[in-house]
Parts: sequence; structure tokens; C-alpha cells
Amino acid sequence: QVERFFEWIVNNATTFVVIVITLACIISIITIFLGTIGRIGLIRGTAEAEGGSESLIFGQLFSESMPYFWRVFGLSLLAGLPFFIVILAVILLAAVFAVGMSQGSDASTLGIFGLLPIIIGCFCILIPVGWVIGLIVHQSERAIVLEDSPVLPSLSRGWDIFRSNLGPIIVMAIILAVITLVVGFVIAIPILIVVVPAFIAFAAGDGQNWNPILFAVVCICLYAPVSWVVNGIAIAYAESAWTLTYMRLTRKPDSNDMI
Repeated sequence: QVERFFEWIVNNATTFVVIVITLACIISIITIFLGTIGRIGLIRGTAEAEGGSESLIFGQLFSESMPYFWRVFGLSLLAGLPFFIVILAVILLAAVFAVGMSQGSDASTLGIFGLLPIIIGCFCILIPVGWVIGLIVHQSERAIVLEDSPVLPSLSRGWDIFRSNLGPIIVMAIILAVITLVVGFVIAIPILIVVVPAFIAFAAGDGQNWNPILFAVVCICLYAPVSWVVNGIAIAYAESAWTLTYMRLTRKPDSNDMI
């Protein structure tokens, strides 16, 4: 059956590529929309709860989040565009050298080996830079939602808050990163408990008995909703923590604080 499936892909390559690209685009659009609206809703919900709201209505939060969608999406696009350009340029260069290698070009072989240190260096630079930009974007998103700021002024606002409160923001980022890693590890434990023995049993049977793999797939499908819920709670906690941090850092001292 697997062989027939791959034969169908080979015989219908254009149709298969169109289907895959269409599904990928649809899933990406839905994911981006729900992820952006979800972040905005968490920011607004946290601010309302902190302001003393006794109940949060999902429909109301959703409708109130819509006016901020394009600004928050534009902010994410603007922040991620430089990384996309750099990664795309590296991939294109690697592809050009790989094609040259396949044609027996010695210059392309030397070029791709010379490109490896550049790729490693780029990623070593992009990781810390991306982390810092992510922290600035966290503050900028809250400037858009809580202060109704446009995209470019929100970036300036996020940078000012990050620069003025470097210590507290980095400490909060480290705390939330540790919590996220712990939660991710806890979520992965049941999957490892099922998958590792299944692959050991499959290998011990010389690949003839697929029952362990099928059992593992069924268990993972049943466990997936649980992992999504737990991961969603962790994301909601982190986003709420960032919102509360922003509100504390930008709160103007009142007369009681001055006394």
C-alpha cells in the first residue's frame, strides 16, 4: 500500500504539489489568524481582569480583539522579515552551490564548504538577536493593544521600555523560558514512554510487526488534545505574565505611591 501511494505521488506529482501547497497555505492562514487573535485576547483579558472585571466573555474579547489584528500581524511581519530575508539568502546560496556540486564543479564544492561557517555564524548571531527582538515585540504588542498605538510607534515604545527596564525584563524572560521548558519536558514524557518502547519492539521484530508503531500512533492521537490543553495553559500563563509585567513597568505612580 505504501508503494502504491508513492507511485500515485510520482504519477500525479503536479496534483500532489498543488494539494500540499493549498493545505499548507490554508493551515498557515488559520494558524496565524487564531494565534494573533489569541494573543490579543489574552492581553485584553489580563488587563480587564487586573482592572477588576469579574467575568470575561469570549465573544466580547474576540470582537474587541479584531480592530488590533492587522497592527499586531504587521508588527510580527515587520519583526520577522529581516530573519526571513537572511535565511532565504543562505538557502538560495546553498542551493546554487549544491546544483554546481551535482554538475561536478570544484568551485561549487569549495563554495559550499566555505558557506558552512557563514551559516553557523549567522545562526549563532540570529538566535540572541531574535531573542532580544522577541522581548521588544512582546512590549510593542502590548503598546498596540493597551495604548492603541500604531505599528512603528509601538516598536519605538517597546524599545524604550526594554531599554529602561532591561534587568526586570530579562529576569522575567528567563523565568518564563524555564517554566516553558519544564512544561514542554513534562508534556513530552508520556510520548517518550510510548514511542521509545514501540520503536524498540519494531526493531526487535526486524520491521515485520507494525502493531507497536500503530499502538504508539493511536496513543499519541489520544494524548494530543491533552498536550494541546496543557500547552495552551502554559502559553496563556506566559502571555498574561508579560501583560502584567508591562502594566507594572508602565504604571504611573499615583499620589499614594509618592507618599
